[in-house]
Amino acid sequence: MIATSSTPTLLVKATSTVAATCTTAVPDANGYVPPDACNANYGFYPRWEDNAAFAIAFGLTTCAHLAQAIVLKKPFCWVIIMGALWECFCFILRTLGAKDQQNSTYVTVSTLLFLLAPLWINAFAYMVVSRLIYFLHPKQAVLTIPARWLAKGFVAADIISFIVQAAGGALMADQHSTENADLGRKVYMAGVGVQLFFVVIFIVVSISFYHQVLCDIRTGTLKNRNRWIRPLVLVIFLVLILIVERIIFRFVEFSGGVSSSNKILRHEGYQLYLDALPMLLALASLNLIHPGLVLKGPGCSFPSSKIQWWKGRSAAFEPLALRSFDRREHSSVE
Repeated sequence: MIATSSTPTLLVKATSTVAATCTTAVPDANGYVPPDACNANYGFYPRWEDNAAFAIAFGLTTCAHLAQAIVLKKPFCWVIIMGALWECFCFILRTLGAKDQQNSTYVTVSTLLFLLAPLWINAFAYMVVSRLIYFLHPKQAVLTIPARWLAKGFVAADIISFIVQAAGGALMADQHSTENADLGRKVYMAGVGVQLFFVVIFIVVSISFYHQVLCDIRTGTLKNRNRWIRPLVLVIFLVLILIVERIIFRFVEFSGGVSSSNKILRHEGYQLYLDALPMLLALASLNLIHPGLVLKGPGCSFPSSKIQWWKGRSAAFEPLALRSFDRREHSSVE
């Protein structure tokens, strides 16, 4: 039967004249139809066992990060908890969608979550290194950039990248329009490019900081002798490298377009083992060498801006109060 309309699909058909090039297929028990069918939501046959395994693994690392944040009293770790939870929820939806492949909501939402989840892990790496610089470096700066501004600048860049990638992902989800999907692909890749640009710069900053740490260790001038410092910095390097690998994969994946003719989009394994697995390794490595093992004691976190504001206000009011008291005492004497 020739279809006159189509349901939303993960892959855009090779031509916008859908009615003339695809047919509506009869779904199997899980709702699967061939990728070229009008009612196809997937370019591959999703395996619920693989997606369920990733959902469980991300769930475990989420629980571990939550417990570590509570035990080690590190409120800023809510960022990595969100990243792990985001991935877990994504794979729960993918697991459900594998058994109900005609439900376009599962594939649309899980795909958006999948595309954006690593940005949380990226932001956490920025926050950890900035705090290490503030905690360990005598000048609390690297390459003349203060640690606080380093954190604000790179996290802001990550947020911008998040917004751009989200906009691109939303456009790619519009499967009724080939033009919108292609525009979304370009917007998403631009956002990924912004992310890669700042990650590379941050790697340079981190290398400079690590070189200084090694020099301080050799000379014995490092003000904190925690044995977890070097392992933690190396783990952060691993996380950043895994993020770069994932970005490169996404560039290669979408360079072939978002149509059913893209061979990479026809195999789920590429997404699972070149995107999900690296992010799982990044989260698990931060469980093994948690930042809280190093960032503890006085100066381990940025002072609250409210505290700094109040100190400035109290310092300004104190002389005024003393002068006021002196004037009252002088008047009483007269």
